[in-house]
Amino acid sequence: MKEIVVISGKGGTGKTSITASLAVLGGDDIVIADCDVDAADMHILMQPRNIESVDFFSGELAVIDQDICTQCGKCFDVCRFDAVKVEDGVHDIDELSCEGCGYCARVCPVDAITNIPLNVGKWHTAFTRFNQPMVHAKLGVGADNSGKLVAQVKNKAKEMAVKYDKKYIIVDGSPGVGCPVVSSVTGAHYVILVTEPTVSGIHDLKRVYELVNKFKINAACIINKYDLNLEKSEEIISFLNENNILHLGNLPYDESFTKAMTNCKTIVETENNIINPILMKAWEKIKLEIN
Repeated sequence: MKEIVVISGKGGTGKTSITASLAVLGGDDIVIADCDVDAADMHILMQPRNIESVDFFSGELAVIDQDICTQCGKCFDVCRFDAVKVEDGVHDIDELSCEGCGYCARVCPVDAITNIPLNVGKWHTAFTRFNQPMVHAKLGVGADNSGKLVAQVKNKAKEMAVKYDKKYIIVDGSPGVGCPVVSSVTGAHYVILVTEPTVSGIHDLKRVYELVNKFKINAACIINKYDLNLEKSEEIISFLNENNILHLGNLPYDESFTKAMTNCKTIVETENNIINPILMKAWEKIKLEIN
């Protein structure tokens, strides 16, 4: 199978909506992986029915056994993350501040502190309303290790692609260039960049392409709402040509896009709009490129 990752240098470019539309166009050949685990929303459009839900443990959390603790304060003295809180003379751990480094446990003279595996979220295998296999997840509030959860989602998506003999995995990656994005593009066969014609859109497109280029992965680009600033759109097209990035198409601003989203539908499920043929042509280009 081939893995196609859709990413954007910034949020709000229409990345998830475009990913979902391409997944619908892919039909029975597709497995969907929502790797935007910090702000997962693909499920709103795809409405999956979960068949498996599993807690995801990553990292550790210090826990103080108050029956053993002598309140000596050594843990408080060594913690560099201010995770040991003292209230009414009782030392305890602030879960959001604890990094699980284990230093407090090392210095505790009575072994009152232990590190336990930290539950940072949950991942699900599912089938969408189109009966496509899907893997999605949600990171816990304030939790770290999103890159590891992304890797888990991708691994499960690959398992489902093999199990159900699917040709493509379409991955909705996180915005930006951080750890979850690196995890999203690792092992990918093709990357689609979604951008918009703004100063920040161009800046972040260049940043995220620099990341993709380091992985030596072929990339293509869709410009969303291109007609809001034609000058900036031309600047993006020039950048694509200079870097041999395939230009998949320009999506105009169209209120039918928003109306479809408010009805929890993808734009390609609606009729008589100017975006559908552009996305259909883009999907055909992607298949030709990746195969």
